Amino acid sequence: MFVKATMDRDAVEEALNTAFFKYKGTYFEADYTSRKIIDDIEHMEIRDDDVFLVTYPKSGSVWSQQILSLIFNEGHRNGTEQIDNIDRVPWVEYNINNIDFKSRPSPRLFSAHLPYYLMPRDLKYRMGKILYVCRNPKDVLVSFYYFSQCNPKLKCSIDWETFFEIFISGRVHGGSWFDHVRGWYTHKEDFNILFMTYEEMKKDLRSAVKKICKFVGVNLDEKMIDTVVEKATFKKMKQDPVANYSFLPDDVLDKSKGVFLRKGIVGDWKNIMTVAQSEMIDQMYKEKMGDLPINFLWDLGEESAS
Repeated sequence: MFVKATMDRDAVEEALNTAFFKYKGTYFEADYTSRKIIDDIEHMEIRDDDVFLVTYPKSGSVWSQQILSLIFNEGHRNGTEQIDNIDRVPWVEYNINNIDFKSRPSPRLFSAHLPYYLMPRDLKYRMGKILYVCRNPKDVLVSFYYFSQCNPKLKCSIDWETFFEIFISGRVHGGSWFDHVRGWYTHKEDFNILFMTYEEMKKDLRSAVKKICKFVGVNLDEKMIDTVVEKATFKKMKQDPVANYSFLPDDVLDKSKGVFLRKGIVGDWKNIMTVAQSEMIDQMYKEKMGDLPINFLWDLGEESAS
């Protein structure tokens, strides 16, 4: 049973149909990619030392980009602190700066919101490495809602109840959270992949950084790990214009209505979600994800729960 929408459904449908298109089971932002670009990704040439960051939207993507960039550039000691995150770890399906991926020196870092079956084919031969970061769906939903308010491509402001319905039906950029996370987890044996949760990274960032370093084969001394951790804190990133996506133009991100990095906390869903909405997500999670051994923290004050 869906939450009753309180907005004009025709206006909402028009906004969604203008901003997104559905292709091969998921939704994409219409202004920044195309069916051909998505199809071409399958044939992308992969190098053994390529690293892909894969996330469902609003799951700590920008934060994880910053962490990877800091690790590979030793805390940005070599001048890379002047390079925007979107160029340090570019999106393969949203290459808005037209970066020539083939000419980039190794090791190359990439980002993607893609489901497992739309990734480059060679990754399925366990070439390259994939860092997959997932976040509990309640906090993803809330973060997504606030982000939608500053997305000028939607052409209208969508209220919370309506956005809740849209999200649980999977009609958002990236498609269904449940399908995305389940698809990647159940096909993890096909890839050279490290699964991490946003919540475990928030709880112990230093341990997360060390785990990522080991996975990608970068050896940093303890002092440099301290530097990476310090520069990857939410407070630091929120103040860093090349990391917090404040460089995006207003026709991409309406900064008068919000920011890309808002709170960066665990459990914010409690500040907006009704009991009935929370229970609906719980039931959907049980039905769609209950058989998977993925542990999420729904609040940092709680123990992990499947």
